[in-house]
Amino acid sequence: MVRAARVTSTAGPGALEIVEVPEPVPGPGDVVIEVEAAGVNFPDTLLTRDLYQYKPGLPFTLGGEVAGTVRQAPPESGFVPGDRVAASTTTGAFAEVVVAPAHTVGPLPGKVGFVTGACLPMNYLTVTFALNLRAGLLPGQTVLVHGAAGGIGSAAVQMAKLMGARVFSVVSTPEKAEFAKGLGSDEVFLADGFKDAVLDLTAGGGVDVVVDPVGGDRFTDSLRCLAPLGRALVIGFTEGSIPTVKVNRLLHNNIDVRGVGWGAFTAKYPQAWRREWDRLVPQLKSGAVEPPVHRIYALERVAEAVGLLEERAVFGKVVIQP
Repeated sequence: MVRAARVTSTAGPGALEIVEVPEPVPGPGDVVIEVEAAGVNFPDTLLTRDLYQYKPGLPFTLGGEVAGTVRQAPPESGFVPGDRVAASTTTGAFAEVVVAPAHTVGPLPGKVGFVTGACLPMNYLTVTFALNLRAGLLPGQTVLVHGAAGGIGSAAVQMAKLMGARVFSVVSTPEKAEFAKGLGSDEVFLADGFKDAVLDLTAGGGVDVVVDPVGGDRFTDSLRCLAPLGRALVIGFTEGSIPTVKVNRLLHNNIDVRGVGWGAFTAKYPQAWRREWDRLVPQLKSGAVEPPVHRIYALERVAEAVGLLEERAVFGKVVIQP
């Protein structure tokens, strides 16, 4: 038996229960991982309220990304017991032991700690996929990042800077503005009035790429911020509402709206997960990527940790340790 954070009702993070459950049984091609740390993400909050597109069915163990030590692995996976790894799991990570498909498991460089490793699979792989494959970002281009103090936003600021971009960030409070500056943002704007500030700063030219994990009312102004041939990346809707697009804006300004569904992409193209992980590893080895950790919680305080994301009170990343 292992301890796990279980969703037993759809009443939200406060209803999470820490219980003992049987150890997960690996299927063909699965890797068994002893959990050292697990990252908390916005979809976790949605899953506790049955608001996410994936419906695992009650009860289930929460948690979609993990770092730990391999206990058991199929020979063809390339992993052996004792290997340090990070992995995507969709659910099951907020426990002492988890299983993950081998194609969503990556080796963790020796100098990278488990807490750091637990911050990477969801946000950083989403962002590398978004900026490289979906946006085609080039050095010298300008990127506008919404929600820059959050998990996706902070990863986007860091990765865009590493790719040679000029980065503008949009946040909701002055405190988050200071945080975004510390991540390397070249300019930071409060959400109220960001469009005019961006256009003023660019002499009306706009930005090449918008990274938007927030959605809501600000999306139309994001489109108005785009330069010709600009790309708006739709990553999520933490604001709560899904915006609509008047496609004549795309026509008149020669701009694109591009979806970034990392999970859906890897479901269809499993090899993509490891490709993006291997793209990230050199940055980890060099120390260029260091996810900002807001707080580390014991498993017993998982409800508090997930609740922080629902309240938008997180600067960077929250991590659970069993």
